[in-house]
Amino acid sequence: MAQNKPQAEKDPEVAIASAIGRVEAFIMRNSRSLLTALGVVIIVVGGFFGYKYLVAVPRMEKASAMMFAAEQQFAQDSFKLALNGDGNFAGFLQVIEKYGSTGTGNVARHYAGICYLRLGQYQEALDYLTQYKGSTDDVPSALLAAQNYGLRGDVYVQMGDYAEAAKSYEKAVATSSDPLTAPYYLKKAGEVYEKLGDNAKALAAYEAVEVDYPTSMEARDIQKYIGRIQQQ
Repeated sequence: MAQNKPQAEKDPEVAIASAIGRVEAFIMRNSRSLLTALGVVIIVVGGFFGYKYLVAVPRMEKASAMMFAAEQQFAQDSFKLALNGDGNFAGFLQVIEKYGSTGTGNVARHYAGICYLRLGQYQEALDYLTQYKGSTDDVPSALLAAQNYGLRGDVYVQMGDYAEAAKSYEKAVATSSDPLTAPYYLKKAGEVYEKLGDNAKALAAYEAVEVDYPTSMEARDIQKYIGRIQQQ
């Protein structure tokens, strides 16, 4: 004769009620710990959003407002004023000092590097350009990051370090394949490879311009560069 099954197995509703009862008992026994854990989660999440919207965003807005005049001077090729300000408005260096941890402060480092490059202060230019933290999350960010690598290449050329210049130009191309920047830096890479005596890499760079970016400005006279190497 078969043994009687436990009531919970015979009646699903009893099993469900029993499970709910066990959960309720667990909550009652551990209510203080659970409330503490919930409170920690609320504090962490609330702290994140509080910092973002009450601290980070306002700081970014203040930094952008502070940098506006410096950007105007930069657009007019007034690089000293853009860099240092004039007492009435802040320059990029002041923006970096006060808001260096913000995204605007990061971009100010890029601008400062360009200013120093244009002023012929190459080590300072390299210092600020390499402090910039590039991103490829979207097209504008990738273009700026590519330009940053390209500018480092320009600095290295001015310093006579063609090997590092070539590496920087290659990084610029790898960072963004945009037709506005990639053929420009490919051509520059080819030119420094020629200075290094590496005609194979120079030819590869020039041919990449011709094949991959045939409608670019750089492609218009790239055959001249290709022919020069092929005749050697």
